[in-house]
Amino acid sequence: MSDEHDIPVQASSGNVFSDLGRPDAEEALARVRLAQQIAEVIERKDLSQIEAAALMGIDQPKVSALMRGRLSGFSTDRLFRFEFLQPDCG
Repeated sequence: MSDEHDIPVQASSGNVFSDLGRPDAEEALARVRLAQQIAEVIERKDLSQIEAAALMGIDQPKVSALMRGRLSGFSTDRLFRFEFLQPDCG
């Protein structure tokens, strides 16, 4: 096997945003993790995007964006505040 096709590999720090040099790497990773948890709850509760939107107080296209990882309109604080994630909401 020839070395001409070898690609140098660098170990990740565990935060892809940091590896890419983003100045907001920790916040970006936190937002992604929160969005993943929200998506998991929506799936676990078998909610439609319309139902999830009603519980979250946002419209369905925003739920769709969140589920697809398009998080530019979501701050970390906003993601934390979604009501349906609270334990007393079943």
